[in-house]
This record gives sequence, C-alpha cells and structure tokens, in this order.
Amino acid sequence: MWLVIPCYKVRDHILQVIESAPAWIEGIVCVDDACPQGSADFLQAQGLDPRVVIVRLAQNQGVGGAVIAGYAEAARRGGRILVKVDGDDQMDLSYLPHLVAPILLGEADYTKGNRFSSLSHLTTMPGLRAFGNAVLSFAAKVSTGYWNIFDPTNGFTAIEASVAKQVTEKRISRRYFFETDLLYHLGTLRAVVRDVPMPARYGDEVSNLRIGAVLGPFVFRHLRNFVRRIFGQYLVRDFNVATLETLSGLALLAFGSLYGLNWLAVRDPGQAASAGVVMTAALPVIIGVQLLLQAMNFDVINVPSRPIHPYLRTLERIAAE
Repeated sequence: MWLVIPCYKVRDHILQVIESAPAWIEGIVCVDDACPQGSADFLQAQGLDPRVVIVRLAQNQGVGGAVIAGYAEAARRGGRILVKVDGDDQMDLSYLPHLVAPILLGEADYTKGNRFSSLSHLTTMPGLRAFGNAVLSFAAKVSTGYWNIFDPTNGFTAIEASVAKQVTEKRISRRYFFETDLLYHLGTLRAVVRDVPMPARYGDEVSNLRIGAVLGPFVFRHLRNFVRRIFGQYLVRDFNVATLETLSGLALLAFGSLYGLNWLAVRDPGQAASAGVVMTAALPVIIGVQLLLQAMNFDVINVPSRPIHPYLRTLERIAAE
C-alpha cells in the first residue's frame, strides 16, 4: 500500500503528514506540482523517511494531474492499493485501515471518506461549507450514477492499482473537478465505490479554491457528465426498461407541456379551458413525470455492486505469463 500526496503550497504541513504515516505503508509518493514554495527541495533538505519518493512536475497540472502522476509512480513501484492524501494535514491517517479494508476484502474498487455519515462528524465543518458540500453531493449522485455515496469532494481516497490504471487512461479533469470527474469515469467502468465514515478535520490551512471561479464550470461539467452518462448507459451500452421509461416520459411531458402552452397562446381572452383540454394537457404530464420517476428509481438501484479489480488483476496475470 502506497500513499500519494500532491504537494502545492503545503510546506507548513507536509512533514506532519509524512510523519503520521503508519509503518505498514510501503511507500509515500510526494508530487511537487510546480509548487512555488519548492516542496521537493524542501523535502529533500529534511531527513526524509526512506519510504518517500519525490516526483517533480515541470508545470502545474492541478490536483488531478498531480494525483495521476503519483498513481503512475506508485503502481510502477509495485503498489497495489493507492491512497491519496492531501498535504495540508486535514486527514486523520488513523482511518487508513478503514479506507483500505473494503478493497483488501474484495468488496470495493475505490473507497472515499464521508464526513456526513454522522452529525457528530460535522461539528468542525463551517456551516456554509457543509451546505455547499451537501449540494455538490446531490449533483454528483445525479451526474455520476453513484447514488450510494455522499461527500464527493472528499480527497481522502483509496483505489486498487489495476482500476487506477484503467480509469486514468480516460480524459479526467485535472483540477478542482477531479474527484467528481473520477467518480463519473469509474462509473463508466462499473467500478464499485464505497463510502468510509470519518469526521471533518480543519486547521489553519488556506484553501486555494475560489468558489466564484469554479461555480460555472462545476455546473456545466455536472450537466455534461449527466447527459453523457444517461446516453452512454441507457442508449449505447444497454437498452432496458429505464430507457423506455425515460424516452416515453420525456415525450409525454413535452407533448402535454407544449399542448397546454399552445392552447394558452391561441385561446380567446377570458376563455375557460374545457375538461377535455385540461386532461389532454395534464394527463400526459402526470404520466410522463411518473415514468421519469420510475426511470430514476431504476437508476438508483443500478449502482455497481460487483468489484472489477479481481477481473483486471486476472487479466494482468495472464498477460504476464
């Protein structure tokens, strides 16, 4: 098991993170993402833990680019489970066993922290941040198809190396949308994702995220991933009852809405709608909404449940022989 730590403006905290890594961690990859504080030089000047490997990126690639580079280096050195930890000391490494256990037991391909599993875990999270994370969580459920998870932006994650290799070959967002976009691409692989309860933890670190700058792109990317997911999952890779319910529901909803709006546009002033007009407009809308709710219910229960990493590992062994 290897830790992957993206290093960007975390010079004041990175040593505490490395020192808190338990002895059973085989290696620690620290990725200097063109850090203006010179994280790599700073670490080399210290008495480094012999498990530490430093990767330098010539240009800043964002948290996603740094994590992907760290995954590649850790996997190249034989890491089978890759744990991503931020360098700002916000993550309690005593929860590492809880994070990797589902993967070791073959129950999950990817695990992540969930600070919303208990009200007691949220006591240190600012109210505005808790509200924002809750909104992002629902948006991520819709856009990724993982209705069983919460807190998608939690950066304390673990992934099986063969799954990491498959998913990082895709065009994943390299910056602040990385964690959510990674979930979307894991969904296209039908990988199993599991939440691990853990408390929120904050210190004196300063976030590099600027809400105003990323709000628009976040909304656009969630909508884009949702459309791509529905089209790919229910029209390209499969055609099932949810497909029929979605297409029929949208058609009925559109017909009822357009019929009603058209009647309002052409009616005489003061003319009341007859029972037939009301039913012709309302009934398709009601049935259409019900069909869409049924399709949504199918989507909720269609969350991946069978891990893919045993299959991928078997393919690797066959290829190596």
